[in-house]
Amino acid sequence: MPTAVCQHALVFSVADRDRVHGRVLEMADADPRVVAAAVVGGLAEGGGDRWSDLDLTFAVADGVPVSDVIDDWTRALADELDAAHLFDLAAGAALYRVFLLPGCLQVDLSFTPAAAFGARGPRFRLLFGEAVDLPLPSPSSANELFGLGVHHAVRARFCIERGRLWQAEYWISGVRDQALALACRRHGLAVAEGRGCDDLPAEVLAPFDDALVRSLQPEELRRALTHAVSGLLRESGEAAELAARVEPALRELV
Repeated sequence: MPTAVCQHALVFSVADRDRVHGRVLEMADADPRVVAAAVVGGLAEGGGDRWSDLDLTFAVADGVPVSDVIDDWTRALADELDAAHLFDLAAGAALYRVFLLPGCLQVDLSFTPAAAFGARGPRFRLLFGEAVDLPLPSPSSANELFGLGVHHAVRARFCIERGRLWQAEYWISGVRDQALALACRRHGLAVAEGRGCDDLPAEVLAPFDDALVRSLQPEELRRALTHAVSGLLRESGEAAELAARVEPALRELV
C-alpha cells in the first residue's frame, strides 16, 4: 500500500503540495546521481496560487543515463506517493515526466545532464548545485502566430465542406487561439497555453465570444469561423504585411 503523504481529498491543499515538494527534495538529496535542483514555473519566484502544480528540475551527474534516474524515481513515487505517470516530453537534453498524485496534484519533474542544466525560461530558482548559462528560446514571432491562424482557418473551412464537423470545430478553436495569442503578445502578456488571455482588456476579449462554436451545424461552424478569422485579422498588428497579402483569400474563404 502506498504511504499516505498527502491527504486523499478531492483537490490537493497547499500543505499537500508543500509536503510533496519536501519529499521530492529529500529524494534528490539522498540520490548521489542528482547534483543540482531548481524550482521552475509559477512557484519559482513566489508566484503561483492555490491551484499551481509543482515543477522541479534536476541535474544528473554527467555519464549517468538520465533514463535510469527517472525510471528509478518513477517507481519510488508510485510506491510512496501513489503517483501516476501521465506522459513524457523531451526538450533538447532534458526529459520531462509528468505525474498526477492524489487530490489531482500535478507534479512535473525534469532531468538533464549536468553539463546542460540551466534556466530554459525566466522562471527558474536554483535550490542547490550549479547551473550553466543557456540561451533562452526566442518567443514565437507575430508572423508565426498569424501564419498558424491562417493555416487553421483553411483547414477548418475544408473540414466543414467535407462534413468533418468535429474536426472543423477543432480548427476553428485553433484560429481563435492564435488570434488571442497575438492579442496577448500585443499587450505584453504571456502567450503560451492561453496564460495571458484572462488578463486581456474586456474590450479586446468581448468580440471573441462570437468565435465560440455553439453547435456542429455547418452554418454555425461557418459563422464561428467568420468571427474567428475577423479576430485574427483584427489582431494581426506586427504581422500586418503578411495579413495584407492573405486577407483577400481569407475573406473569400469565409
